[in-house]
Amino acid sequence: MPALADECVACFLTRIRLSIGAHNSLGDVRAQIEHRAYPPVEIAARYHHRLVAIHVFPNGNGRHARLMADLLLTELAGQRFEWGRGSLVAANELRARYIAALQAADAGDCQPLLDFLDDA
Repeated sequence: MPALADECVACFLTRIRLSIGAHNSLGDVRAQIEHRAYPPVEIAARYHHRLVAIHVFPNGNGRHARLMADLLLTELAGQRFEWGRGSLVAANELRARYIAALQAADAGDCQPLLDFLDDA
């Protein structure tokens, strides 16, 4: 029984972490929009990165984050990202560039992600 209790606690803590992460991301986006902290493309790109980092789902986090970023950018600027004009699901050079850009953003440098989105 103790293993089951530990598993329940871990699951509960994960749900709290995800909830807090999603709430904080939305608050940050709201503040960025209100204060025009970044251009719309950068706000949407940063939001995308945060959603991927939160890792809400066991599978499909990138697809979900890309959809949410597109919806946000559509609302802010009437456009959407092209995401490299190819499949980011398949293991290929485009996906490798995308992952490298996300990893740079993980380290605090959003420029490679912005460059990836601009090259598309």
